[in-house]
Amino acid sequence: MDADMVEIFPGQPFAFSCGPAVSCFNHCCRDLNQFLTPYDILRVKQGLSLSSGEFLSRYASVHDGPETGLPVVSFRTRAPDGHLCPFVTELGCRVYEDRPSSCRSYPLMRLASRNRETGRITERFFLLKEPHCRGFESSRIQTAGQWIAGQGLAVYNEMNDRILELISLKKRCRPGPLDMAARHRFTMALYDLDGFRKQIFEPILAGDDRFDPGLRQAAKSDDVELLKLAVEWVKEELFQAQY
Repeated sequence: MDADMVEIFPGQPFAFSCGPAVSCFNHCCRDLNQFLTPYDILRVKQGLSLSSGEFLSRYASVHDGPETGLPVVSFRTRAPDGHLCPFVTELGCRVYEDRPSSCRSYPLMRLASRNRETGRITERFFLLKEPHCRGFESSRIQTAGQWIAGQGLAVYNEMNDRILELISLKKRCRPGPLDMAARHRFTMALYDLDGFRKQIFEPILAGDDRFDPGLRQAAKSDDVELLKLAVEWVKEELFQAQY
């Protein structure tokens, strides 16, 4: 039986709950094909006290997205356990406090689109109802907006929406797959923040007047600000955006 996607509005209530008491607990972590956003990696690597390079080499795979032609990162699932998330345990997720945005959002799916002229983000929400999921049998009721707030998704959505502009620029300015050099720079800047800080930001960009001086200063010690700067750097270096 296939999964159903049902559109839902931010103020519309739905019943759902997940936890050890639900009979399918952890089931969705055992058949995993999960893409990670740059902010997902930032949070998980911080929670594990790893550098971004260490996280990528241990837990992630990088490949080209078929629709965008941009590098994308996914979890490297545990072998020989099939498609098992590397962080799932019998007791649940061992990186739960810093779990990726798609884990936080489930079963709610947020589809965001960005208007090229105005930059305005438009949101639509859907419930993903998979046959195995018993969470919908719960009596716990919340709206889509309450679910987003309760799962701490606001900062994830804000950071992930910054990537939408890069995708739009890529389609307009550089269609098709990136060459090897551009692919490396894109991956390093957005996914390997510690490498970006060491190789590009500190030796080159720390005094670069193309970027806001407050952002440059904050990026020296704050990974979130560094990711914001990395997005701006990719815009200019790879897609020649004008500020």
